[in-house]
Amino acid sequence: MKNLNILIIGGGIGGLTAAIALRGAGHAVTVIEKDPDWSVYGVGIIQQGNVIRAMDQLGLLEDYVSAGVPFDKVAVHIPDGTLVAEVPSPRLAEGYPANLGISRPALHKVLGDAAIGRGAEVRLGIKAPRIEDRGDAVEVGFSDGSQGRYDIVIGADGVYSETRQAILPDAPAPEFTGQAVWRYNFPRPDDLDALHVYNGPIGIGLVPISRELMYMYVTTPEPGNPFYPRDGLAAAMRGKLAHAAPSIRAMADQITDDAGVVYRPLEAVMLDGPWHSGRVVLLGDAVHATTPHLGQGAGMAVEDGIVLTEELGRHDTPEAAFAAYRERRLDRCRYIVERSLAICHGQLGKGPPVDNARATAEMFERVAQPI
Repeated sequence: MKNLNILIIGGGIGGLTAAIALRGAGHAVTVIEKDPDWSVYGVGIIQQGNVIRAMDQLGLLEDYVSAGVPFDKVAVHIPDGTLVAEVPSPRLAEGYPANLGISRPALHKVLGDAAIGRGAEVRLGIKAPRIEDRGDAVEVGFSDGSQGRYDIVIGADGVYSETRQAILPDAPAPEFTGQAVWRYNFPRPDDLDALHVYNGPIGIGLVPISRELMYMYVTTPEPGNPFYPRDGLAAAMRGKLAHAAPSIRAMADQITDDAGVVYRPLEAVMLDGPWHSGRVVLLGDAVHATTPHLGQGAGMAVEDGIVLTEELGRHDTPEAAFAAYRERRLDRCRYIVERSLAICHGQLGKGPPVDNARATAEMFERVAQPI
């Protein structure tokens, strides 16, 4: 199919990379994003070799790599801080690093600038409360009172996807895992040149994201999914690190800004059934939201957009393309969701402990395979 008119609901990582891929294939693309400020968390994100390969395929590699910090290994520690393994990462784009740490605002700018620069229309502060598949097209009513008619609609609106609820009302809802993640930025030491992971019931990671900055993530058991008020959030995060390795406790003293703490309960969902209904299809967290234990949530969404674009170019009908897209993505995405949950459950004592070094090495081998 050529020259489609496509609406993407959601202006995050998955929606923007899909827009870039689809514009590269010659389709007309409109992206709507409900956040009028188009803002993202100020902390960072880990991008692994399969994402770097995907950025190469999208023609974004130079801008993308220059916005972050490259690294080629994952250093694994036991809770007392002792280094027990260094896991090398495969380089999947010749001449470029195996992994990248990047701030979410920097990544958002690279993707947003590319989508707009390649001709996608981006409309902010807009939702799509009415989506009606007419068989030959999809009619959409927007929250600002305007309307549109599209050949296909893509729901890239995240773990709480309203598009998923509209087209697949019987699909499973995200489930709270019993764990949450805390994130905070720090000045980056000169010698922090890898992802450092600390095993244990409290999982900790140190990730370089710029010349000046790194961020720490901390996964903690949160039975009952408690609410933490913004006031006191820094003290709450420090408290979670009271029994961490000495070097981590020293860093925790710098966690003083409540507004700088990003706290998120971890939820997961995996749609084993359909990923589309008629001319409306889902991608990213809307169909396979994962916990961050393998650092691949964004990577799976990026790959989704590329694969969906390829299959639209290979098939004569949207439904045939959507079925082929799901077929290519299902096992890979399920693997990431299930293995990440296994690490989560091991940390919570809800399952056997998982060897982080082995799990990371297996993940690298799996995602190195072609998409």
